[in-house]
Amino acid sequence: MASTARSQLQLCFSPSALRSYLAEFISTFFFVFVAVGSSISARMLTPDVTSDASSLVATAVAQGFALSGAIYIAVDVSGGHVNPAVTFSLVLAGHLTAPVAMLYWASQLLGSTFACLLLRFTSAGQAIPTSRIATEMTGFGGTILESVMTFALVYTVYVAVVPRHPGHGNCGSLTVGLVAGACVMAAGSLTGASMNPARSFGPALVTGDFKNHAVYWIGPLMGAALAAVFHQSIAHPNRPSSPSQEPTV
Repeated sequence: MASTARSQLQLCFSPSALRSYLAEFISTFFFVFVAVGSSISARMLTPDVTSDASSLVATAVAQGFALSGAIYIAVDVSGGHVNPAVTFSLVLAGHLTAPVAMLYWASQLLGSTFACLLLRFTSAGQAIPTSRIATEMTGFGGTILESVMTFALVYTVYVAVVPRHPGHGNCGSLTVGLVAGACVMAAGSLTGASMNPARSFGPALVTGDFKNHAVYWIGPLMGAALAAVFHQSIAHPNRPSSPSQEPTV
């Protein structure tokens, strides 16, 4: 038992694992910096963002391309999760073990927090926008919407990124980004279309505003779990698990 725990610990902090955590930190930092920064810019250029569809389109495009880039720069090192929900789903599917996943989560949450701190101290006093549900919505409705969108996002990750088949590995990250951008345009005005607990955690921690924050954990984790079950058990029940880029211990 002691030797097993020791070997698990050694693998969690092996050089390849440490590189994976750093890649997740950098890629999540970049994604959240663009996602939150684009929201700040849209608000500065269009003060009444609630009545201007162009600001929604701009933030959707920014987030879609940012996610594509973040996945692309990390996929060969860590798997390019950039999202605790993706990591959680891959644990359920057997691509990643729980101890490594917890360190992935820590890296992602730190990356998001540092991105928001940087924006807070360099954006000339602009408030950091947090993920919020529309005033007429309930927390239950917001959770369901976040779950549905995250299901679409994570299922796309399984199909486009996890297999890493030659010939479409490079466009897989773009496909995921397009799905994310489409979801932002579809429900950005309702829940903010986070689909990513780290995306919501950083702004909430920096501002101290955790109102309805559970929506942005429960919904994405539910959707991610359903994507894992659907992909592994229903859509592709006979597909062998392909070796992932992230460390598996």
